[in-house]
Amino acid sequence: MNRLTYILLFMTCLEGYAQKPWTVDRCMQYAVAHNHEVRLQDIALDDYKAEKVRVIGSFLPAAEGSIGGQYNFGRAIDPETNTYTNVSTFYNSYGLNAGIPVFDGFQRYNNLRAAKANVLMGKSQLMAQKDATAQKVLETYVMALYYKGCIDLATQKRAESEMLLRQTKVMAEVGQKGEADVAQMQATYATDDFEVTHQHSLYENAMLSLKQLMNYPIDGALEIAEYSEETLELADTEEADVFGKARLSNPEIKQAEYSLQSAKYAYRSSKGALYPSISLGAGISTTYYKQLNVPNVTSFDEQFRNNAGRYVFASLSIPIFNRLSTLANIRRQRNNVKRAEEELAYRNSELQRLIQEAIADQENSRKETEKMTAKVKSDSLATHLTIRKYEEGLASSIDVQTQTVTLLQSKVQLLQCQLTYIYKTRMLNYYKGTPLIEY
Repeated sequence: MNRLTYILLFMTCLEGYAQKPWTVDRCMQYAVAHNHEVRLQDIALDDYKAEKVRVIGSFLPAAEGSIGGQYNFGRAIDPETNTYTNVSTFYNSYGLNAGIPVFDGFQRYNNLRAAKANVLMGKSQLMAQKDATAQKVLETYVMALYYKGCIDLATQKRAESEMLLRQTKVMAEVGQKGEADVAQMQATYATDDFEVTHQHSLYENAMLSLKQLMNYPIDGALEIAEYSEETLELADTEEADVFGKARLSNPEIKQAEYSLQSAKYAYRSSKGALYPSISLGAGISTTYYKQLNVPNVTSFDEQFRNNAGRYVFASLSIPIFNRLSTLANIRRQRNNVKRAEEELAYRNSELQRLIQEAIADQENSRKETEKMTAKVKSDSLATHLTIRKYEEGLASSIDVQTQTVTLLQSKVQLLQCQLTYIYKTRMLNYYKGTPLIEY
């Protein structure tokens, strides 16, 4: 009985956790762990690591063994006398050799440095993809919050219109209002009811986009947290200071820097093909043979020992002409260096533009929030007075509709300004070095 009770409590806790609204940080963390593009970038990073292992292996000696068997019949060379014979013979050979390049124009060394830079570049690419995914989720989450807030505001407006409609019908029954006023209030209520349905549709589309970014089951239940007004104060920071901090931590800048390093090492490696290469090696080989029509032959063990031979070798390869392939490769690698330099310059310029835009947008959204807060207070007061005048017969139903729509638009704009301020502040903090989420 106690065990059953514990199981039920555990399932209840799980159910409560599953139904707990998702915060933006939880959504971003889930997206980073499940997003398809992030997973593909993680596979690409593993490719860079595998290439690094391959380059490290090029510094090790290469060893290989060989076993061969040959059956001769008819006229052939006797392995023992090295003369022609017509006796059928079975011939068996064994070999083991190892070699290592001593000098190759520093190609392996530069390839290793390029591989290390590629691994770092892959890590930066993965981090950049995670940040890009988190940013998209943050933006979509804010958009979903906006539509969810619009639903609440539109629902409040519909409830107020419904109350005014009922009040107008009562006033029409006692002769204080006419049928035109009742029809106008019915049209206002119908418009507000449509707006609630429309905002629900926009919210559902935003949630579908959020689920797609998160790679969350489309048919799964996902409830985002309720929006609450929060103030994110940001100390005044010089633009150059923000840019300096962003260059040290921004993964896209790191990616471009490591890409440039890799291109430079690959360029040096390509020039190493113009130098001679030296390699050393050693090996051992032995043979066994048997004439098939001779009953008494030397045993396998004895032949294996007696026919064994050992050798060492040194090889010097001097490139003379390979149909301009090396020169063309050097030219391509040099162009890759120039391309990487241009990419780094573009990334720096783009980052500076984004920071300027974030600073301006954050400050403008803060000012707009203050202005819209004052406007909502004024419109609320004006709406209240207009409804009172309408109840006293001093204002028409059109005046009420116009003023309530104005108030709704002000509240919607205020919500948009508040959410924009939160989003831009978080992005500006990201450029200053604060990660969007903790990975």
